[in-house]
Amino acid sequence: MKLLSYIFYYPIIWVISRVSFRVLYILSDLLFFVVYYVVRYRRETIYNNLKMVFPDKSEEEIQEISKTSVINSTDTFMESFKSLNISEDEMKSRFKFKNIEVINEIENNNQSAIVLCGHFNGFEWMFIIDRFIKYNFYAVYKRLRNKYFDRLIKRIRSRYNGRLIHTKETRKTIAENAKSGTLDLYAFASDQTPRLQKSHHWNYFMNIWVPIHTGAEMIAKEHNFALVFMKIEKLKRGYYEVTFEKITTTPRDYKDYELTDKYMKLVEKEIYTKPDLYLWSHRRWKHRDKTPQPN
Repeated sequence: MKLLSYIFYYPIIWVISRVSFRVLYILSDLLFFVVYYVVRYRRETIYNNLKMVFPDKSEEEIQEISKTSVINSTDTFMESFKSLNISEDEMKSRFKFKNIEVINEIENNNQSAIVLCGHFNGFEWMFIIDRFIKYNFYAVYKRLRNKYFDRLIKRIRSRYNGRLIHTKETRKTIAENAKSGTLDLYAFASDQTPRLQKSHHWNYFMNIWVPIHTGAEMIAKEHNFALVFMKIEKLKRGYYEVTFEKITTTPRDYKDYELTDKYMKLVEKEIYTKPDLYLWSHRRWKHRDKTPQPN
């Protein structure tokens, strides 16, 4: 069944990858209409999340953020297909790095690094960063259930020599690379909710008490990796600009979870600036208040 699904959908994906950007975003608008008004995919989750974190916003504002966030998501979804055939020059013109020297400086000091970002739309073209660095670039991802589509995603995202690491393979792969002495850059998006039974750090995220992933900080301390925050700004449809902010090059100087909290505050700041770019369809706050809050 999974193979049949792939055989059916792949030709559609290939055709989408060949259309002009004008047509691509017409298709994105059509997909938005189906997702938001017909299927109503996670519409209730999006609405509840927004009401929870923005209690002072009006109903009109909540609805507007909800719709725009889904439009941004369908744009990103379509752009992922476009990645199959977009030229390198075209991608460089559409996905720009404002201050890549932040990464280059750490690289020139022979220190591997972790780039931390939030689940914001526009990330699909991040892999072009390989053309601006000497690092081996890796991104941590969650494997798709359909192995054929999983292979396709890997092929799309490895066009520029980037590599995908499944979440369960992350620590092992990083440890092996560190032992061999390679110079690597890893991309983590650690703002979503961890499993409740594996949670050992809680803090306020968007003023709500929730468990928080700490893996990136622990790995950085274990291997003395630099930590950098990545902000993605959508300039207009099909055009993005990335800004890097160095968190630290000396992670072992910080108390446990201090770096994780700094990262989450940066995610918060970005959400408050452009809430419509955030992925609200994830049930990020489902474990809220399941452990006592500090006095």
